[in-house]
Order: sequence, then C-alpha cells, then structure tokens
Amino acid sequence: MEQIILSTERLDICAFEETDAPFVLQLLNSAGWIQYIGDRNVHTIAAAVKYIRERFLQSYQTNGYGLYTMRLKSTGFTIGTCGLIKRPSLEHTDIGFAVLPEYMGKGYTSEAAAAVLHYGFKKLHLPTIVAITTPDNIASQRVLEKIGLRRDGEIIDPDTQEMLSTFKIDLKDYLNL
Repeated sequence: MEQIILSTERLDICAFEETDAPFVLQLLNSAGWIQYIGDRNVHTIAAAVKYIRERFLQSYQTNGYGLYTMRLKSTGFTIGTCGLIKRPSLEHTDIGFAVLPEYMGKGYTSEAAAAVLHYGFKKLHLPTIVAITTPDNIASQRVLEKIGLRRDGEIIDPDTQEMLSTFKIDLKDYLNL
C-alpha cells in the first residue's frame, strides 16, 4: 500500500516502494538526469530495486525522510521525484527533484518542491534547507528561486570534483515569504 506523504492540487507525493523500479529505471536513464545528475549505472529492473533499497528506503530509515515519488492525482502515474536528502558533504538537508522529460515545464516540479519545502520546515522542523545544481541547470535554478531559495555560492562536489551552484533558505526567511 503506497504511503502518501503530502498532497498538492495535482500531485500525491509518496514514499518509494520497490514496485517503483520501472519508473526509477526510466528516470535515471533520461537525458536530463544523465546530463545534470549523472549516470548511476542503473540499467536493469534488479539494479533499480537495489537503488531504491539503498538510496530511498535507507534514507527513510536513517533520516526519517528522503526522495519521494510525484504521482499525478488524475491518473496515479508517477512523473518524477522530489524530496529531501541528507548528504554527508552538506551541512544542511538538501531539496532535490527530477521529472520525466514529457512533464517538464508544466509546473509540477515547482508544485512538489514548494510542498516539500513546507514539509521540511513545518513537519520536520529543519532550520535550513539547501540545494545544489550544476551551473548550467537553469530550469532547476528557476524552480529553487521560485520557491524561495537564494543563490548562496559554489562548492566542489567531493565525489566528482565538479563545481556546483548552491542555494539556501532559512526558516525565518521562509516564514517571511
């Protein structure tokens, strides 16, 4: 039984389950994911199940939150992921998101990200939420700015040595939006 974490006007934000493996396989091999997030070498359903267990389900157990699926209320179809990630390389929790290419530019990501940001501050009582993007990922930067995060600087990713743009919002700034 799927666990709905949040609902918005058009979306249910749900905990990942192993049955989401076909979606994970499709998303992780989409052009945008490969370009902006990187190849995770997930090329089979079995590898997608392993990814779900090790990334999403483990995060729920360890942190009490993680990335979630974005499902259309109208059809139940999973179109993307949005949630909160505790990365060892970042001081604060990171908001992240990705959608299948055919659902980009329709406002779904902003809708989900705004709800997840609210959840992070109001339900999880996080003091600060950050985000990282590649400098050329303008669409993600627009979403982050639309929901209230502001450019905070740049860091070097310790795993890839890639320069990343950083964004940040504190609870007090969120309350003043």
